Amino acid sequence: MSLGRIVVNTTKRKFKPQRKALALTDSAANQLEKLIKKKNNDGFRLGVETKGCSGLAYTLDYNTPDKNKPFDEVVNEKDIKITIDPNALMYVIGTELDFVKGKYRSEFVFNNPNATGSCGCGESFIV
Repeated sequence: MSLGRIVVNTTKRKFKPQRKALALTDSAANQLEKLIKKKNNDGFRLGVETKGCSGLAYTLDYNTPDKNKPFDEVVNEKDIKITIDPNALMYVIGTELDFVKGKYRSEFVFNNPNATGSCGCGESFIV
């Protein structure tokens, strides 16, 4: 008795290249390297928390072994180690981290292609 036939698809699928979880500009890498040397630390931890007008805000802090979780995504970009919290990964995939220095302030700027909006002050975003 036959239940049917098995068909094997032999055509090759073309996969889209995966986006990096996080990219750093040269300016951001230089600033992060200065902070690592100042604090004598081996890397940073990137996360997202619920806060602000739009709902989500980035957190960037020094990483310590006690903060590590089983499904962390570790990015080594331009000799900088950034650990991405597993709960934040879906919000930050494809994001570019930049460091902008102006006349009155200097700050890290997250250029996130997934963000559909942000609040007026730029502290929080929505996906």
